[in-house]
Amino acid sequence: MHVTAMFTHLRTAALTAAVACAASGAMAQTALEDLEVRGQPINGLTGFQPAATRQMAEIQWLDNLLLVIITVISLFVTGLLAWVLIRYNAKRNPTPATFTHHSTLEVAWTIVPVVILVFIGAFSLPVLFHQQEIPEGDITIKVTGYQWYWGYEYVDEGIDFTSYMIGQPATMMDEDYDAGARDYVLNDAMRARLEQSGYTEDQWLLATDTAVVVPVGATVVMQITGGDVIHSWTIPAFGVKQDGVPGRLAELHFTAEEEGIYFGQCSELCGMFHAYMPITVKVVSEEVYAEWLTRVRDDSDYAAW
Repeated sequence: MHVTAMFTHLRTAALTAAVACAASGAMAQTALEDLEVRGQPINGLTGFQPAATRQMAEIQWLDNLLLVIITVISLFVTGLLAWVLIRYNAKRNPTPATFTHHSTLEVAWTIVPVVILVFIGAFSLPVLFHQQEIPEGDITIKVTGYQWYWGYEYVDEGIDFTSYMIGQPATMMDEDYDAGARDYVLNDAMRARLEQSGYTEDQWLLATDTAVVVPVGATVVMQITGGDVIHSWTIPAFGVKQDGVPGRLAELHFTAEEEGIYFGQCSELCGMFHAYMPITVKVVSEEVYAEWLTRVRDDSDYAAW
């Protein structure tokens, strides 16, 4: 079903709902808008985004361990090559040896790499198992990738909506075009649209008209599939990535440890507008999440999405 901007609904609904409900909704909306952006790519920077889940912390730790190992190996091999070049060049060694085998060396360069790989595996397999062993979730959300947007269904809550990048035609209204906004173009009108939805120019191509909202500390299970071609749901700060294949249902899980806004993007080439199907996840307190759920259920406008 077609989805208009979630945050516009939340803002305008507070003016038309009953006083008690409006106060509750306004509180939840204010909390959503005041969230700090914690997970997004930054121009000019390299490396990982700050870890927001145990999975990502483990991935970063494993990456640092592997960096140490490959650095030691690289320095050893480089030093060995330099030593051979200096010690056994034609000038210093005019009469080369004629032997063809060295059993001790051959055994060593077979066993040592095996030991290194076993050592790496002893640390990497638990990280992999933690990602692949899906626990019982506090919240289950079904995600369906489409060309080129995402569909979300809170399985136990009876809530579903779609999520488009702000700037896609599906998010544009007559007043946006009248103000000068254009599809997929960052201009002053689009900057105003981003600001209206609680984002800045830095979130262009990342911000969506609706967001996945989850409580901090909750175990969230995402069921991933595709509605047309293969897509991939990814949040780098969470350390999760799962392809959505049509006709199949795959799962991933995460437990966000810090409140904030986290961005991801489809990570499987899925067609012409693959670059324009980002993901927005808002991690909030349990109280704000409960109020958000109530607001979504009670707001009749959501039924039209």
